[in-house]
Amino acid sequence: MTYVTADLAGENESPVYAIARMNQAIGAIRLPEGYGLEVFNASQPFDSTRYAIKWDGEWHITIEVFRDLGLSFAAVLVLIYLLVVGWFQSFTIPLIIMAAIPFSLVGIPPAHAAMGAFFTATSMIGFIAGAGIVVRNSIILVDFIELRRKEGLSLEQAVVDAGAVRFRPTALTAAASLLLSRMAVPVLYYMAHRRDARPDAVAANTPVEVAG
Repeated sequence: MTYVTADLAGENESPVYAIARMNQAIGAIRLPEGYGLEVFNASQPFDSTRYAIKWDGEWHITIEVFRDLGLSFAAVLVLIYLLVVGWFQSFTIPLIIMAAIPFSLVGIPPAHAAMGAFFTATSMIGFIAGAGIVVRNSIILVDFIELRRKEGLSLEQAVVDAGAVRFRPTALTAAASLLLSRMAVPVLYYMAHRRDARPDAVAANTPVEVAG
């Protein structure tokens, strides 16, 4: 067993990019024994009779952080789904609300590219925080749509009112992915419920001419 130590230096701020490039070069190596080097990240080699590389140190910590954040985020998504199902008594509305979560990524890659920054664990935490904001704004929109429909408005009018009336509260909470989630969630809600729109709600908003 041979230990090789090194520190990350230069323009790279995260070991992800440096090790990814080194793994490409290592993958092209062929040993005299006739096989290539197997690379391990978060686990240990199972066979000591063959040459292998085990990344450790800061890279091992980085792998664990991203893994734990990903698992935690997945667990939170399941909890959010269950809570929203209990609140709205529907299995489809939570999917509509959570469909806006990817929009929180809209500003992250362009901002990293513009600033020349690397995607790190802090960036992952920012994405999770942005997803929480998007979910909150989506719940506000859907709850308002449901309220308007209970008041007798048609599906179309309720969706339009939600996007217009609830714009200021969502704008005051956050601007990240605001416009996309504000447009996407009402549209998705309309697409999911247009077939079962209540006829009585449409009739309630239809002008009736009364003969005098």
